[in-house]
Amino acid sequence: MNSINQLISDIKKNKFAPIYFLMGDETYYIDMISDHIESHVLTDQEKGFNQVVLYGKEVSVQDIISHAKRYPMMADRQVVIVKEAQNLTKTIEQLVDYVKNPQLSTVLVFNYKYKTLDKRKALYKSLSKSAIVFDSKKIYEDKVPAWIQNFLKSKLITITPKAALMLTEFLGNDLSKISNELNKLEIVIGVEKLITPEIIEQNIGISKDFNNFELQKSIGNLDHVKAYKIVNYFAQNPKQHPFVLTISILYLYFTKLMTLHTVGVKNPTALSKALSVNPYFVGEYIAVSKNFPMKRISGVFETLRMYDIKSKGVDANLGHKDLYNELIYNILK
Repeated sequence: MNSINQLISDIKKNKFAPIYFLMGDETYYIDMISDHIESHVLTDQEKGFNQVVLYGKEVSVQDIISHAKRYPMMADRQVVIVKEAQNLTKTIEQLVDYVKNPQLSTVLVFNYKYKTLDKRKALYKSLSKSAIVFDSKKIYEDKVPAWIQNFLKSKLITITPKAALMLTEFLGNDLSKISNELNKLEIVIGVEKLITPEIIEQNIGISKDFNNFELQKSIGNLDHVKAYKIVNYFAQNPKQHPFVLTISILYLYFTKLMTLHTVGVKNPTALSKALSVNPYFVGEYIAVSKNFPMKRISGVFETLRMYDIKSKGVDANLGHKDLYNELIYNILK
């Protein structure tokens, strides 16, 4: 797969391929590449006659090929962008002949979102030889805080580790949503260029005190009172704080603690890499590991599995408040 940085760099240097097939579940990168092509291949004056945007719901593969085979007018190239190309799934293989002999004065772009081509079939094999194929995959949630920091770094903005975790918990790994929220925050923060939990709470509506990050921290520190306060808040806001999400986040948290016990390294940098956490939090994990030795963590895993089953109505029919309170009791007892 071509790297996103290399693709964007080539586009900015006016190095274009005749076909770009952008596919996959992460729409953020598909839109980014497509937008860069739309912005950089032609001048504003050239676009009127030489740039066309088609939609997969409205055209056939043969319509697209017909557009692609045209010659540019008063320009070196023409651009044909096919959005919602995933709607052409059943007929997309009809592109094979064009891909084998593309019009070199055309830059043809497919935005094939939420799906990928079958790598065993002729189209993918042909594209791999003569076109740019970009498989835009979702990133894992534990990588999102670092992605947020890098995204903001390019704008000379800093975000605190806790603030990055709050955004990740609230928005998951949807990079389009995250980038939209970060762009809004860029307007709010002004000259200080720093995003804090307080700024997120004030402008996005995520509580800096009642979230899963604070819950795992209070559990790790054996702070019963704070843990119960947080889960009672969750129980009153079940749509914003689904039980299954809390279970998943706690499972990941205790998996990292188990890794800490078994990894066999003490260097903070090495531990940060092994745990996939910001170095800022390594000391916190080390401190918490004293409260949760390996045997106790094994018991926590069993508790999490049990309450995941109970939340689905198996062997129990508990409300959100009872589920949360029993979960915390059994983890901390």
